[in-house]
Amino acid sequence: MKGLMQDHPLLISSIFEHAINNYPTQEIVSNSVEGGIHKYTYEDWGNRTKQLANALKDYGVLEGDRIGTLAWNGYRHLELYYATSSSGLICHTMNPRLHHDQIAYIVNHAEDKIIFVDLNIVDLIKLAAPSFKSVKAIVVMTDSKNMIDLELSNGIEVLCYENFIDKKPIEFDWPNLDERTASSLCYTSGTTGNPKGVLYTHRSTVLHAYGINLKDAIPYGAKDVVMPVVPMFHVNAWGTPYAAAMCGTKFVFPGAKLDGESLTDLMNQEKVTISLGVPTVWLLLLNHLRDSGKKLDTVQRLIIGGSACPRTLFEGFGEEYNVDVIHAWGMTEMSPIGTANMPLYNTTVKNKEEYYDQKIPQGRTVFGHQMKLIDDEGNIMPNDGKTQGRLLSRGYWVLKSYYNDDTQKDRFFDGGWFDTGDIATIDKNGFMTVTDRNKDIIKSGGEWISSIDLENICVGHPSVANAAAIAIPDEKWDERPMIVVQLLPGKEVSKDEILNFYSGKIAKWMIPDRVEFVDNIPLGATGKILKTKLRDMFIN
Repeated sequence: MKGLMQDHPLLISSIFEHAINNYPTQEIVSNSVEGGIHKYTYEDWGNRTKQLANALKDYGVLEGDRIGTLAWNGYRHLELYYATSSSGLICHTMNPRLHHDQIAYIVNHAEDKIIFVDLNIVDLIKLAAPSFKSVKAIVVMTDSKNMIDLELSNGIEVLCYENFIDKKPIEFDWPNLDERTASSLCYTSGTTGNPKGVLYTHRSTVLHAYGINLKDAIPYGAKDVVMPVVPMFHVNAWGTPYAAAMCGTKFVFPGAKLDGESLTDLMNQEKVTISLGVPTVWLLLLNHLRDSGKKLDTVQRLIIGGSACPRTLFEGFGEEYNVDVIHAWGMTEMSPIGTANMPLYNTTVKNKEEYYDQKIPQGRTVFGHQMKLIDDEGNIMPNDGKTQGRLLSRGYWVLKSYYNDDTQKDRFFDGGWFDTGDIATIDKNGFMTVTDRNKDIIKSGGEWISSIDLENICVGHPSVANAAAIAIPDEKWDERPMIVVQLLPGKEVSKDEILNFYSGKIAKWMIPDRVEFVDNIPLGATGKILKTKLRDMFIN
């Protein structure tokens, strides 16, 4: 017997309509590309988003067409998120920090019809556009006053965003789509081979937003003010544009200005309560606060993901600024949230060291997502907090295959399990700790050494800005660890001092054999360390 409950599709347009109808006066604040702060309400956002949907319809794009974006976090980008997906188009966000050849590859692989680009990213389009095969128009996201002259080959039309939506109706009837209709498309960072596409659905996106808003995940509320420092082109800003709108949260978008001073000033000015970003951004912010003597007046929580968080961030923000740093984990293939480190009801800590120890794991899985560990033979590994294994994932918002790419079939297992590529442990309470990426773990004499542990210890040195551990060949042990160190400006430290800093923190045999200093550790387009470049610099 079937139940007698109503059955409505889970659609992104339902989030949008709920937001504008129930929180019309809530603010959306943006540090604009043209300069200055732009402010408007959810009601204004609703009207302009529907104007954009009408403009896209009038231009002739069809349901299922991919609409590309090359833009920073801002109000026009938010309009694009909802105007495209809600009307049956696919919002395809792209990373403007990629090389123009990678942009051309991604655009052609996705077969984008229109690309919306921020004013200060136009030069990237100039370089990539000659290789575009499907693009009909480039829309520069600005007004006529700031519009630039841009001529492109391949018959590509160039339009001004504000002129594109001007005088369009502020009413639009969203189609009643199947909830499994594709809604947005993101590509992996492409650190190994070409970027791979992950095609989300309306259903997965809405369920992911629900998952984020569970109390033991990253919940938002109408009294919160969220600043997503994580870019809207990086896994849809970790789902923030959907989850926060669902709860009527005030948005504060930082635009392209992600330096410590700009973030601090905007956070204090707009009374931000929660922000999300990768560790490299928060290290810069922490160092700025220390150097400037400034405080974070209203920030309560910083969500850290993208890569493992060093202990120094938990302690620095917690002890010096009374800001709770929350570790989370996920990936593009998972929409991205998989876990969040929220304490159990019976958690007790006897001292500060124990308190920060329990914040280091990436956390427990969010309802709607499952994970397990296996060995190389596929045997399930115990959840004892010590045994390491390959981390597998499945759930309501986890991919089942890549977009138009069958080269990764070996990562998909029976039962819907996906091999994340991470090596991890899980304890009896479900707390998961990523010990390394499968391709980065150091195997010395048959024993595993976590590059993450080596990096986090080194970053805890008061003179170190960033650190990266890689494996170097060794005749006796096969591999041995090397630590690459970037010092804070004006600091001088010897190699012996770095090595001595490890004493008592890890087993002696795990301490790196070699230390190298660099002016800057190479980072990828999403702020992750490019270990491939480090291997080229010091090994190959």
